[in-house]
Amino acid sequence: MPRDVEPRLLRAFVAVAEELHFTRAAARLYVAQQALSRDVRRLERELGVELFVRTTRQVVLTGDGERLLPYARRVLDAQDELLAACADGGRPLLVDLNSAGMVSGRVLERARELVPGWELMARFESGLTRAAGEILGGRLDVSFGYAGGLAPVLRSGLDHQLVRYEPLAVLLPYDHPLAEHAEVTLDALAGESVYAGAGNPGTLEWTELARQLFSGRDIAIAPPAPMAVGAEEFRRVMAKHRTPVLAVADFPEMPGAVLRPLAGSVPQSPPVAPLAMVWRKGVKHPGVDALRAAASGLAREEGWLDLDPGSWVPSTVTGLMHGNPRS
Repeated sequence: MPRDVEPRLLRAFVAVAEELHFTRAAARLYVAQQALSRDVRRLERELGVELFVRTTRQVVLTGDGERLLPYARRVLDAQDELLAACADGGRPLLVDLNSAGMVSGRVLERARELVPGWELMARFESGLTRAAGEILGGRLDVSFGYAGGLAPVLRSGLDHQLVRYEPLAVLLPYDHPLAEHAEVTLDALAGESVYAGAGNPGTLEWTELARQLFSGRDIAIAPPAPMAVGAEEFRRVMAKHRTPVLAVADFPEMPGAVLRPLAGSVPQSPPVAPLAMVWRKGVKHPGVDALRAAASGLAREEGWLDLDPGSWVPSTVTGLMHGNPRS
């Protein structure tokens, strides 16, 4: 019996034990199936036991395999905790909220309650495309936004978790003819030019969502404009250009404008944006775990993932945002 067992061998064993399929386990670990089989056989030799019964049709744990599984999981959990402690050294987790007063801020507050011994620091990048680049560059850890609109080169390096189907809304100048309505239908916006971050390299995902939402309707995406930073600057720009702005229903109040929820072309079909939390693949930090738990808890409590029948969602949501990756 060896005194030391390589964690890689235990990780191979646990993956096969949970999948009961060598091909799926190899894909899960991003290794070749031949290498995975070799690691499992080596572990069996080192332990002097047979862990699986393999046939051409199925893979089944032996009694020895069943006894080893909980111990192997505990060893791997301990190793992950050790690596996280060494890699992060108690460093703060940098969390981009995009804007103050949004759903992401509530997730952050709940997460701070779950891990009071860790520092979770808010940042405001104003755009998921920009934030994604910062995450991949190691200058930011977590962000929130419409991940389905990210370029594949960015998305491939990120993990994600769907947080909420956010109702969409429109910010209107306070004296706009549509401002007197309790909600604004997409048909009512026909002929309008709506600002959705066009020309801003940090908000490409939001412009993409708007492009899909307005497709086939007589609604134009407003041309590029300097981004207004701060409430007073927003008030000035809104008064000058009077351009409606695509937003979400919980967007904070802005001077000189009113926020109105968007409705679909028929009753009970509001357009929504799939808000996701994203982080760099492979990152281990208690703050990320806390944020994921906080988002899941709030979603259950408040029905954030309940989607009304007929609601509009962007086409890029299909196959990407439904369901979360394995931890």
